[in-house]
Amino acid sequence: MSNQEMVHLRILRQDAEGAPRRWERFKVPYQPYMNVLSCLMEIQKNPVDADGRKVAPVAWDSACLEEVCGSCTMIINGQVRQGCSAMVDQLAQPIELRPMSKFPVIRDLRVDRSRIFADFRRVRAWVDIDGTYDVGPGPRYSAEVAEVRYALSRCMACGCCLEVCPNYGPQSPFIGPAAINQARLFNLHPSGGMHAGERLDVLMEEGGLADCGNAQNCVQACPHKIPLTTSLAEMMRAATRRALFER
Repeated sequence: MSNQEMVHLRILRQDAEGAPRRWERFKVPYQPYMNVLSCLMEIQKNPVDADGRKVAPVAWDSACLEEVCGSCTMIINGQVRQGCSAMVDQLAQPIELRPMSKFPVIRDLRVDRSRIFADFRRVRAWVDIDGTYDVGPGPRYSAEVAEVRYALSRCMACGCCLEVCPNYGPQSPFIGPAAINQARLFNLHPSGGMHAGERLDVLMEEGGLADCGNAQNCVQACPHKIPLTTSLAEMMRAATRRALFER
């Protein structure tokens, strides 16, 4: 492409939760190394559709702009991914943008992902401390466990794994692979492991591990290649052990 060419976009828009949806077309000047968020910023500067009509600026979420926060997750050309790492040169045009379908739409490409964080709270996705004072370096654990925990800790709660999971959504209480992975992460921590039983109890309730259909879409969609199916298998094994021997 040259600088005189245009990037064409097709965006599914919605003014508020429950409002009717509509498609709008846009074109913005091409620049080298543009990503999808760059295109949305160009529309924000001059919110005019492809037919020259003045429209409201497109709403979307973003923060880090480097695929760490997960807030700019959307469906781009049919694939759930982050807008910051979706490079225009690698996308077929018109670039089609839609909000994720498993979460309530706030407006346009913005969705309410609060269910993810509520599920993280359910599985106690944190390590308890006694206070704000210095408690020292804490227990040590092996390099092998540290390597596993690092891989699991890369979750940014983006929702990609949940978007592609056929068992997750408003029709189901399934907690989803992200929260299950977080439970495994903190069960592997020397201090966090003190509450391992409580986390497993949550995952053994309705909407927990038994609701996983083992489609394995999650591990394919994860932008950070977290071993989600391994986490599911490990937590299922731990839950079985708890049901048989610990209760």
